[in-house]
Amino acid sequence: MNLYHWWLAIRPRTLPAAACPVVVGAACATSDHKFSTLMFAAALTGALLIQISVNLANDYFDFLHQIDTPDRKGPKRMTQSGLIPPETVRNAFILTMLLALGLGSFLIIKGGVVILYIVIASLLGILFYSAGPFPIASNGLGEVFVFIFFGPVAVLGTYYLMAGGVTTAVFIASVPVGLLVTAIIVVNNLRDIVTDAGAGKRTLAVILGPWRTKVEFVFLVLFSFLIPCLMFASGRWSWVILLPLAVFWKSYPLFKIIFEQDGKILNLALAETAKLALMFSALFAMGIMIG
Repeated sequence: MNLYHWWLAIRPRTLPAAACPVVVGAACATSDHKFSTLMFAAALTGALLIQISVNLANDYFDFLHQIDTPDRKGPKRMTQSGLIPPETVRNAFILTMLLALGLGSFLIIKGGVVILYIVIASLLGILFYSAGPFPIASNGLGEVFVFIFFGPVAVLGTYYLMAGGVTTAVFIASVPVGLLVTAIIVVNNLRDIVTDAGAGKRTLAVILGPWRTKVEFVFLVLFSFLIPCLMFASGRWSWVILLPLAVFWKSYPLFKIIFEQDGKILNLALAETAKLALMFSALFAMGIMIG
């Protein structure tokens, strides 16, 4: 066991998913002249801690439920491979969850009862995403969970911390971010259809099957890029809201991999989808601030 194993355990390729909504929420606050450096740093740190906690919990509970096997096509899991003892991974996810709770307590003081609800829901989400009698990820609800928490909840929560309220415009801005982050988990579940089905894990991909899951991925990506166009067409934003279209071309290689490949090559598609989500969010944030 070494630091590299822990680096793999936190699954760094998924961390952009935590950063994207915070960046967009902060951009909305900046546009409304309500940005706070302290709240941005706290929200970003909290989001990363929650993402890491979910990843560690997923590593531990999937091993416990015998979902991860040597046939797994995804990146090596530390618990299943024996590189980190199960109880150590369990303790690590509990520690990161407690750190998130500690930071959440600070945010509750600053943001009040609304942030309290978000913190409670987030911590429960960590526990029940892959654990409990009805794991969210194993019962076709993973994508819904990811969209809600990495879209509206995270974007609106970040904005609320700085502005003390929310607007319809911020909600609209949260949708494409949530869709692209959801696309990341769709690739993950598409790659694992065979092994998940064999282990009794009924992800949405297992329920829909490979073809419909691929169509779902395309829909999520295309609709994400459509929303800035609709925002521009509404007349409330200038042309700079279209900045995310500069990276739209990166969607085509992803679609090609998704429809023509399977197995471990989809790990590349997952990483590239995370990069696309981060680039989209950065450009979208710039468009919101400027426009």
